[in-house]
Amino acid sequence: MTEKDYYVPFADYGEDRLEEKHSKFTGRVWRVETAEEAVAKIKQMRDVYWDATHNCWAYIIREGNLMRYSDDGEPQGTAGMPILEVLRHEGLVDCVCVVTRYFGGILLGTGGLVRAYTKGAQLAVAAAGVQRMSLYTVLLLACPYHLYEIVTRLLPAHDCAVEETDYGADVTLTCTVPVGGEQALNAALAEATAGTVHAEVMETKFMGRRVK
Repeated sequence: MTEKDYYVPFADYGEDRLEEKHSKFTGRVWRVETAEEAVAKIKQMRDVYWDATHNCWAYIIREGNLMRYSDDGEPQGTAGMPILEVLRHEGLVDCVCVVTRYFGGILLGTGGLVRAYTKGAQLAVAAAGVQRMSLYTVLLLACPYHLYEIVTRLLPAHDCAVEETDYGADVTLTCTVPVGGEQALNAALAEATAGTVHAEVMETKFMGRRVK
């Protein structure tokens, strides 16, 4: 395998909000490919939300294993690092997250800030979703209608996802399975359908699949 598995945001952009003791936090995450793109997103947020109390951020770029973060004036370790830890916990790369805060007049304390910025980043990631980039085998699977339910119930146990469905004389499914999983899938299909259904290998390709 020339490519290693990694995780990126599913959508190009995700956003969500929370309020903590009248302080308003907005978490935003983008899929990016370079540090320059990440820095441009951070600058854009600073320009657009120039009146915010803080625009704290973190990014991770796969190429060169770059990780950067900033508390943007919050007490050291209470904002940028918690945002970065959320990205690292999800295994995400090639992304940048900015959490914008408008101060509500009540101090949150160190622990409160860590929780708020962590939650802001988590909400942004959840809004975008997460996908795994990996090498998959693309399969073509022709299934008689009377076996369709049996086959589709079996697929998830083999991490096999249906990408397209065509209803003709038979139901034809275009599926993807992690490389190496096609043999076990075909063995299970043969057992469940008395040898009627067999998945034909079409190609292998590096692609994304949503996992969250």
